[in-house]
Amino acid sequence: MSLIHPNPSSSRARLPLSGLLALAAASFITILTEAMPAGLLPQIGASLAVTPALVGQLVTVYALGSLVAAIPLVALTRGWRRRPLLMLAIGGFAVVNTITALSHSYPLTLAARFFAGVFAGLLWALVAGHAGRMVPPSMQGRAIAVAMLGAPLALSLGIPAGTLLGTGVGWRPAFLVMSALSVLLLGWVRWKVPDFPGQEAARRRSVRLVFLLPGVRPVLGVMLAFVLAHNILYTYIAPFLVHAGLGARVDLVLLVFGTASLAGIWVTGVLIDRWLRELVLASTAAFGLTALLLGSATGSAAAVYLGVAIWGLAYGGAGTLFQTASAQAAGESADVAQSMVVTVWNIAIAGGGLIGGLLLQAGGAGALPWSLLMLLAPALWLTWRACAYGFPGTRSVAGATAR
Repeated sequence: MSLIHPNPSSSRARLPLSGLLALAAASFITILTEAMPAGLLPQIGASLAVTPALVGQLVTVYALGSLVAAIPLVALTRGWRRRPLLMLAIGGFAVVNTITALSHSYPLTLAARFFAGVFAGLLWALVAGHAGRMVPPSMQGRAIAVAMLGAPLALSLGIPAGTLLGTGVGWRPAFLVMSALSVLLLGWVRWKVPDFPGQEAARRRSVRLVFLLPGVRPVLGVMLAFVLAHNILYTYIAPFLVHAGLGARVDLVLLVFGTASLAGIWVTGVLIDRWLRELVLASTAAFGLTALLLGSATGSAAAVYLGVAIWGLAYGGAGTLFQTASAQAAGESADVAQSMVVTVWNIAIAGGGLIGGLLLQAGGAGALPWSLLMLLAPALWLTWRACAYGFPGTRSVAGATAR
């Protein structure tokens, strides 16, 4: 499972866009599967004869499946060939989405959603490492950026389209469409995504040793703080906007955030292979500036829109930055490190909802932006300190791939 490309000296190599876009399509379907129920709560609830609150648990158990399965599944399958394992995860989505579409039992639907999360945890752990192996080391960041493009596209375009489809023709056909897309994607992956061998038993590090590799823990720590800060505010953006006097413009504010996020992904893809450390420092500092702007923005719509735009620009490339840094820090154990990224990311999502809710109750919506600084300041300091491993300013090809 080495990250070393067969021809690392090729300076004129091109990105294998067709294969990388197949991986992006996999991330698109993953996010779509995760979030689709949120836009169809009334229809699903009426069909299964349960309350909207219970339908909301379909998203919760999905995240739980990813959280508990990513690390053990990846550790157990390190010896498997990588493309068949990738196709198994994609095929799993076709199965569980079909079960979800056909089920008239809430417990069965809940179980299907849990296993959807299991397949998602496996797929997220594989995508970045697979993309990195498809290109020379000098192009790994750009390759991962392309492979991760499906996630923001699903959030900005796929979920609204899926919600519209589900509202128009019913939520069950919408899930069947996702199953059909997964089957088509299997053919695309088989055709355009190269296969790689699994890792030899003698070269496999334990999960504990991968965690102790220089650079892995700083990356996970910075990511936890950054993503936790994001979810504290993003989960409760509607009550915050009410506090800021923009309660009627939630849709426009989220559009600004989504558009800026896409710009952030583009900037990250262009610069990441030369300026990964600088991008993480700049993104964290920019997010801190957002917290200051939004914390002081009561009564100023312009300050809110500016702060949200900076926030989107800073957050857009975060997944690519942290996955690339993790892959480089772990070397041949990249997939195990990516499973840790998946686990910590889901912890941050759950923690953001919990901590943000407590802050909202205790101090009101106006306290949310200021709380972010308590996370972002240590993250900035840790990124600055991790200059040798984790977020190095420069990294030779040998240094990036030797571990």
